[in-house]
Amino acid sequence: MIRILTTRLLQAVLVMVAVIAIAFIMFRFVGDPVAAMVREGASQAEKDALRAVLGLDRPLVIQFLNFVGRVLHGDLGTSFRYQQPVATLLLSRLPATLELVIVATIMSLAIGIPLGVVCALKPNGALSRLTQSLTLVGISMPTFVTGLLLILVFAVNLRWLPSSGRGDVVDLGFWQTGFLTLSGLKSLILPSITLALFQLTLIMRLVRSEMIDVLSSDYIRFAFARGLPRSYIYGRLALRNALMPVVTVTGLQIGQLIAFAIVTETVFQWPGMGLLFTNAVGFPDIPVLSAYLLFVGFLFVLINTVVDILYIFIDPRLRTR
Repeated sequence: MIRILTTRLLQAVLVMVAVIAIAFIMFRFVGDPVAAMVREGASQAEKDALRAVLGLDRPLVIQFLNFVGRVLHGDLGTSFRYQQPVATLLLSRLPATLELVIVATIMSLAIGIPLGVVCALKPNGALSRLTQSLTLVGISMPTFVTGLLLILVFAVNLRWLPSSGRGDVVDLGFWQTGFLTLSGLKSLILPSITLALFQLTLIMRLVRSEMIDVLSSDYIRFAFARGLPRSYIYGRLALRNALMPVVTVTGLQIGQLIAFAIVTETVFQWPGMGLLFTNAVGFPDIPVLSAYLLFVGFLFVLINTVVDILYIFIDPRLRTR
């Protein structure tokens, strides 16, 4: 057990080392931040002075070692554009992204699980075929197209919901939330639907597949033979076993939603980490870009490591491998 846990943690550390290297190297080619920061008509001497202040005049190896040293001490650098610590910027945008991801996840589970059960009970029925066709169309459309269509229908034509922004938020000191205001809740609806579509389809199809397998098992047939109520068989026996892989996939999908909320936040001008990343690409704000990649990489590594460790405790057979 100790050997397996040590191996998993060592693998996580090695992956994070690779992510740190990629975060440093990748964004060195997105543009020259000095050109975006100096005044128009600045002399070469002024550009060189600013480059020296930012530490961009040093050899690449020295820059990388300084970058690693700062990361190990929890210092993600200072934003070139905002002239604020990058960690402060990310933490200020984190509540908006997390609230969007939380609502999208709840939507996908609340809709995807019942649809998956319905499709599994009558897999060849008209409702099942219609549901799968609609979800297939929804997942096939690019995220920005879905978002623009929702804005066109519900914000422009019907004027029921806002087209952009986060609405009014309540400052709780450590967290700014839109859950406590009407405009904040209304602003969450369209971007949450857009972000939830892919996960909803995945959960629906996964529940359908697992339910079909469970319903064909011997203990379900035995439960029917005993005359147990259908609601008990479907809800307690079949669904509980079918949800085991759904829990795992949902946990991994949360990290993916945070990572790929960039398009949704850009379309709806949602002030989260994804929009911060998009704005940083155009500047280019290298410390913000690197810190965002580090955060997303750490999140995926953390989730996968926790899932692997949980598997070891849940399934004793893995401890002997």
